[in-house]
Amino acid sequence: MRQLKLIWDFRGPQALKTAEHHEVHLKEYIKNENLDISITGFAAITDMHAIAYLVVDELDMKPIRDALKPHRGQIYLSES
Repeated sequence: MRQLKLIWDFRGPQALKTAEHHEVHLKEYIKNENLDISITGFAAITDMHAIAYLVVDELDMKPIRDALKPHRGQIYLSES
């Protein structure tokens, strides 16, 4: 099954700290909703741009997207 990476963008000098904190909230949402999601994270794109993300199965994406309102999404390609 295809997986999608839902992404939140943060910009500015505190972007990485904000993305790191946003991941905490994503993990809380996953726990509170009893979702079977194991891939979340955050990453620096540049020194002024960072992202937080979670990876969902395509079939489960719509209600999560509607609840969390990510800025964008893309097809997830496993890093392994």
